Amino acid sequence: MNPIPSVSAIVPARNEEATITPAVESLAAQPEIKEIFVINDQSSDGTAAQLSRLSARYTQLRVLETQAIPSGWTGKNYAVSLGAAQATGDWLLFTDADGVHLPGSTARALADAAAAGAGLVSYSPEQETRTWWERALIPFVYTRLGQKFSYDAVNDPDLPAAAANGQYLLIRQVDYARIGGHAAVAGEVLEDVALARLAKQAGIRLHFVSGQGIIRVRMYRTFGEMWQGWTKNLYPLMGGTPRAVGRELRGAVPWIPLLLLLLTPLHLVLGVLGGVLLAGRHVAYAAALRRNRFPASHALYYMPAVALYAAALLASEWRYAHGRVTWKGREYPVNTPGR
Repeated sequence: MNPIPSVSAIVPARNEEATITPAVESLAAQPEIKEIFVINDQSSDGTAAQLSRLSARYTQLRVLETQAIPSGWTGKNYAVSLGAAQATGDWLLFTDADGVHLPGSTARALADAAAAGAGLVSYSPEQETRTWWERALIPFVYTRLGQKFSYDAVNDPDLPAAAANGQYLLIRQVDYARIGGHAAVAGEVLEDVALARLAKQAGIRLHFVSGQGIIRVRMYRTFGEMWQGWTKNLYPLMGGTPRAVGRELRGAVPWIPLLLLLLTPLHLVLGVLGGVLLAGRHVAYAAALRRNRFPASHALYYMPAVALYAAALLASEWRYAHGRVTWKGREYPVNTPGR
């Protein structure tokens, strides 16, 4: 009988005093996780104090500190590389400081890996949304991503599609070493997708599915954080070229219904037709929300979602055109493919 594989959890933390305690507690409750590395990435809030208290409670917790970020690295990639370098588990679980891991989730992830023959397992977490702007933009983004990154295509070893979600990325340690670890994606803003791409190119099977019952996150607590996060990520996620942005906006924005509504003064029938078509878009969005495990009631936020999404995507394109993005008080150079 094969022994149960061991897991090392690796958590980057930069100014996470509001979330780090429940994150660590939920990881410590997973019997398969033998060690938890939290890398305090030059936090200026109470994160260090929280970690000190947690270290007294959990013997499996080890706190590491980053110093200067080497040239060519993003802060997160460098931080997790420090944890990975000291990890001894059979599997490495890269996860974020705002995630709450649900009971039995690590055992389920290992079982999923065994059943699928996968060397990399990733889940798209349950999203906790409390404000109108979270309920508008976050589900809309995930429905668009669901169209672009089909789970079936990602999990098919014969197709080139590759994706993962860095909020929960479990990879066998030998496979992580084989693809070069985070050093191979040191400067990547979307390091999760980049790692998944490298893994699939190396012949490592991917298992990427919904994270219902696995992990729950609240990604952003302020509108500013949300705006900064999506303007950092949307442009490369949606193709990384102006042409890809144009295609995405043509598909995401209900141009024809809106045009017909604007033409209402010319003839009432045009306005009625526009209203009917727009109602149809709401219904289609509600169905997409259900497929992506969000409440269908969030379809009420459809028009604010469209406006926020289009604005964030265009702002993301602008940032990449100017070669720099900002995240958590740091500015990073980015490549601008397609220009």
